[in-house]
Amino acid sequence: MRFRRVRAVAATSGAVLALTAGCSFGPPGPDQAGSPPNLPRPSVAPTAAEGDAEREVALSVLAKDLEVPWGMAFLPDGGAVVTERDTARILKIGPESTAGGLKVTELRRLGEVTAGGDGGLLGVAVSPKFKSDKTLFVYYTTAEDNRIAKIAGDGPVQPILTGIPRSEQHNGGALAFGPDGLLYAGTGDGTDGGGQAQDPKSLGGKILRITTAGRPAPGNPVRNSPVWSSGHRNVQGLAWDETKRMFATDRGQPRTAELNVVVKGKNYGWPKADGPATDPRYTDPLVSWPTDTSSCAGVATLESMVATACVLGRRLQLLNVTGNGTVLGSPQELLTDEFGRLRALAAAPDGSFWVATSNQEDAGQPGPEDDRILRLVFSDGGAGRS
Repeated sequence: MRFRRVRAVAATSGAVLALTAGCSFGPPGPDQAGSPPNLPRPSVAPTAAEGDAEREVALSVLAKDLEVPWGMAFLPDGGAVVTERDTARILKIGPESTAGGLKVTELRRLGEVTAGGDGGLLGVAVSPKFKSDKTLFVYYTTAEDNRIAKIAGDGPVQPILTGIPRSEQHNGGALAFGPDGLLYAGTGDGTDGGGQAQDPKSLGGKILRITTAGRPAPGNPVRNSPVWSSGHRNVQGLAWDETKRMFATDRGQPRTAELNVVVKGKNYGWPKADGPATDPRYTDPLVSWPTDTSSCAGVATLESMVATACVLGRRLQLLNVTGNGTVLGSPQELLTDEFGRLRALAAAPDGSFWVATSNQEDAGQPGPEDDRILRLVFSDGGAGRS
């Protein structure tokens, strides 16, 4: 996908990026009360090629001067909670506006977090009953392990699942509630060799499915086990589309990074497979890319579009996924090398995408406003209607 290089602007006005259509993008829908400020509605302009079109994306900067934002989830009022990996802060972004974007408020800082490598305060999920229970769930690294905890209002941090393997790298960290109301967590294998990903007794290299009390969820592949799928390297993004199909990113393999369609009980091959496998015991990724041009973390969906935010690749990868689960056309790219390393990605309630840069970490090259959270609004395009 090609676009005009532009300078990002404050949340009160939108830069417009033009894209050549390889897939279609749907409208964001009306902004809700408490949602981020309205942006100019993009238009669609024809290109010289018959049957092709130039799509536009309105881009704005919602927040800046953050430090390695990692997890992102939305609250009922239209604001978002965002974690910072290395500072162990939980922030609230919006919905209130300031002259420079959305208001950024520190909710709390977690003292038990041990940051280092790719570990620290990672994923965050908002309780489906947040209006009544005011509860957040977080995934974080300690000196001994990775763990999942819940935080009700101003109450203490209450671990609900401990003993997830930790290491300098490959700690996983994805955390999200599924359409079934249960909590899913993507873990890393926590080793150089990846042996724990194939060990059914280990929580490493898995996607877990648990209750809000941290217990194995009913209907899991193995009774009394939290494991939903196995054979993963380092799962840092989870999302579902309108058909309840589950997507997960997997990064850290030597050769490829993956986007997987996750199915109950399936084995995704690591470390026996790096990318597509020839062994029928393992499930191939929906798409895999060379690690140095991808290494994607966050994932989000909008109608038939699935997007991933790439750390090493410094871009968004966009796919148009059909109803039967195949990719229509080639994956397209957006924001390549425009904002540096991209990590957190989430679909906002108003139909926009929020994406966070990750340039304040050791391997990044931060600009004067990094790290930032960007908002993308896609033009009308009929995604999911063809």
